[in-house]
Amino acid sequence: MYRQLMGLQQLSRRTITSSARRQIDNTVKDKQKLFQADNGTPIHLKGGSKDAVLYRITMALTVFGSGYVVYELFSAAMPKK
Repeated sequence: MYRQLMGLQQLSRRTITSSARRQIDNTVKDKQKLFQADNGTPIHLKGGSKDAVLYRITMALTVFGSGYVVYELFSAAMPKK
């Protein structure tokens, strides 16, 4: 049992330490400059076109959902005869 445990520890140590390490560039400073720039753009749109698309999709779903809720409330308040 002890040999198996030691073998497992060795295997786990080997796979963790021998895995290829990817270097990731630190882009925090660049993002801070982008989001802190005073260029008149709202903060929720400063991320670029992806943020604009997500904002428009969110607004469309919100308007559609609100309209659907009003429709359902109206149909529940006025029962069919």
